[in-house]
Amino acid sequence: MTEEEFDELRPSAFAIAYRMLGSVSEAEDVVQEGFLRLHRAREGGRRIESPRAYLSTVVSRLSLDQLRSAQARREVYVGEWLPEPLVASADDDPARKAEVADSLSLAFLVLLESLSPEQRAAFLLRGVFDEPYDRIAEIVGTSEQNARQLVARARRHVEERRPRFEASREQREELATRFFAAVDEGDLQGLEELLAHDVVFRGDGGGKAPAAAHAVHGRARVARLLIAGQHALARVGGFTTRREEVNGQPGALFFDHEGRLISVASLDIAEGQVQGISAIVNPDKLRHLGPVGDLRALLREPG
Repeated sequence: MTEEEFDELRPSAFAIAYRMLGSVSEAEDVVQEGFLRLHRAREGGRRIESPRAYLSTVVSRLSLDQLRSAQARREVYVGEWLPEPLVASADDDPARKAEVADSLSLAFLVLLESLSPEQRAAFLLRGVFDEPYDRIAEIVGTSEQNARQLVARARRHVEERRPRFEASREQREELATRFFAAVDEGDLQGLEELLAHDVVFRGDGGGKAPAAAHAVHGRARVARLLIAGQHALARVGGFTTRREEVNGQPGALFFDHEGRLISVASLDIAEGQVQGISAIVNPDKLRHLGPVGDLRALLREPG
């Protein structure tokens, strides 16, 4: 396989695997295995008419198997589960920037967690990647009629709960700038005015970093939580913030005083307000972005 073919095929394969699994590291492993199987098939003399179709089928099946085995792990996960974040400028790897859209948002991927593995696969293959029903049936291991039913049920479930996003990217960015400024300045009232009444904050520490055990609802509670977190970090040497696009939505990366990553946050913005905030502090979910700090140890440092 040439480097050009690898670079051409990898983004779409990663796009499928990441949306299925919500994990950068697991998606990369699945894509690597997919390319290995493509190489072996060719080495064995098999004629591959469409390498892209072959790879997407293999990656989809491997991701589905991985998703089934991950269900038990997710059930015993400590606290809220959030996907590993994709940061637009993490590196120059085009796979990690593949088709950044609403279907990559953290809120959308969390919603997909409420589907069965088969529903999730069928919904993504049809709704995001526009695969025909006969191929979906082959990948999921069912009849074409059942594949149509899986897609229809998943679509109804998703559309009822699908997160809302501001149509204008400029509006999102402007509101996000005001949001992070209010948090940084400790402006509780200003922050509350930017939050929707039913705003939801989700933090993922995985039992390895301090995080809210459950989702926090309501603008007053969420605003107080954010300001308290900012004050806690300010007391132990402070932190620096770098604004980035996270999973296609406005977000930021937070670093300790030694420049190590301690958190990634993403905002869901609609109707001129922040509807949801996702904060990932589980170090295992941040390592693909660079050196990671120990948030728990940092907060224990004397102020």
